[in-house]
This record gives sequence, structure tokens and C-alpha cells, in this order.
Amino acid sequence: MADDKIKLLRLMELLLEETDSEHPLNASQIYEKMNARFGYEYRRKTIYSDIGILKDFGLSIGQDKGASFGYYIDRRRFELPELKLLVDAVQSSKFITKEKSEDLIKKLEGLTSSANAKQLQRQVFIYNRIKAGNDSIYENVDAIHAAIHGNRQISYCYCEWTIRKELVRRKNGAVYTVSPWALTWDDENYYLVAFDAETDMIRHYRVDKMQEIRITEEARLGRDHFENFDLAAYARKTFGMYGGEDRKLTLEADRHLAGVIIDRFGTDVMMVPKGEDRFRTVVTVSVSPQFFGWMAGIGSGIRIAGPEDVREAYRDYLQGILENG
Repeated sequence: MADDKIKLLRLMELLLEETDSEHPLNASQIYEKMNARFGYEYRRKTIYSDIGILKDFGLSIGQDKGASFGYYIDRRRFELPELKLLVDAVQSSKFITKEKSEDLIKKLEGLTSSANAKQLQRQVFIYNRIKAGNDSIYENVDAIHAAIHGNRQISYCYCEWTIRKELVRRKNGAVYTVSPWALTWDDENYYLVAFDAETDMIRHYRVDKMQEIRITEEARLGRDHFENFDLAAYARKTFGMYGGEDRKLTLEADRHLAGVIIDRFGTDVMMVPKGEDRFRTVVTVSVSPQFFGWMAGIGSGIRIAGPEDVREAYRDYLQGILENG
């Protein structure tokens, strides 16, 4: 009886690994493969009844009655287009190391047939993106989630890169203590959004630059700051997740740049026509060199209409670039 149960599981394994709608297996092929892979001998009648049991169990098994008659897995938990999206997300994420990317993609390949897995492998070959070199990010993310779930503060050391490509601790290894409230993915990096009691402010930190994270016994602080916190709005106004003073700015831009404004600030932004070719909008941003760089990248089609001190700061930013050119 135990052997019959194992045979049933082996049959399910075979169908999951080797079949899809384009690669069915008939009873003779199943017999040959079960014998070659597992040393089992099947009677044709047993194969049919076992497939019926797997169907009753809930396995979606299709049957091709055409020229390539046979059985195959019809529906899976993840379809091939979904797996391709997941593979692309893993491969394009800078915070996932090359080695971990390969490991995760190999696991994703196991969720489809071997024939379809080759399509995922070809997709991996196409992309060649810059990857991080810090494997500890997975432990960091897990620790942060645990702290959030347990309503606890965390302590850690924060690091920065040197010209020697070394990750060194800031402030001579000073220990930071914050209350974690959210994790967000921005510009292909993971960020912790936390409350810093020392400054009484919401701050964010690159997770891959955090080391020696410890969950403390102290309960989180700053709940009132996060009661109506909009993480998406916070990410939109904080360019590249670099901090700056939050300011409400009036931007004036050419009408063809409406899509650029919506992409950056969302569809809730209000755009008021100004003449036939321009519009104005009021947005809240963290004013920083990264914001000015975004403005400069768009070019002469957009300008800061106010307030004047931010206009002046932008002119100084551009002048500094000219003088350094």
C-alpha cells in the first residue's frame, strides 16, 4: 500500500515537471518515464485510475485527444507569463545579489514544466543588470518585519560606500535606534521608513546599508505620526529617497509634460491650464539636489514658479553645474 501511495506522488511529480499543454505524455510514455526515473512498473489501467485520483485531489490535468494524445498539467499556481514577470523583478532588483538571484530564479523554474523553465533561463541570459553585493539584506528585511509585527524598536549600525568600494560604518560605528513602521521599494532599493525619536521625525534608511540589526525590548514610538501616513505619497515627494525639507512648490510646465508630472506625483495632482501651451500644478516635495536633478533632466519645458527661495536655490544648483563643467 505504501508503494502505491509513493507511486501516486511520483506520478504527480512527473506530470508537474515534464508536462504542459504543448508537451503531453501518453500512457506509454508515462510507463517508460516512471520506470526510467523511479524504477516503477505501471500497468496501463493503473495509470488511468491514478490520474483520476489526482484529478479528484484537485490537480488540474488536461487531456490532449489530438495527434499528440496524452495528459498534461492544465493550470498551475503560477502561469508562465506570471513567472516571467517574477523572474524579471528578481533579475532587475539591484538589492538582490547575483548569487541570490540565480537561487531564487531556480526555485521559480521549479514552479513550471522543464520545457517552460528553459524560457525563464533564456530571459535570465538576456538581462545583465548591476547587482548588489550584500547578502545580509534578506536577514535585515526579516528582522525588520519581525520588529514591526512585534511592535518593537530596532538598533543597528548604518554604513556608506567608500571610493575603495568598501561599506564602512558611519559616525565611527555609532548605534542607531529607531521605531520601524514600514518597508518600501523605491528606485530598485529597499528602504526602512521609521520614526526617529531623537529628532521627532519620520526618516528612511537603505536596508542594504544597515548592519547588525537587533530587535530591542522597547515598544515602538511615533504611532501618532503614522496614523494617517500615506507611504505612496511619501515616496513620491522624496526623490530617490534622499531627505530634504518638505515644501509646497508651484511648477509650471509645457502641456506635453503632463504625463511626466502624473508619473512622478500620481493622478490626484491638479493641473491648471495657463494659456494654450502651459499648465501649473502645486506639489509637495522634499527639496534636495535629487529633486533639482530631476527638474534639470526634464529641461526648459518646466520651471519652478514659486516660492522664490526655492527658485533661487535651483538657480544656484544650475550655476554650480555650469561652473564645474
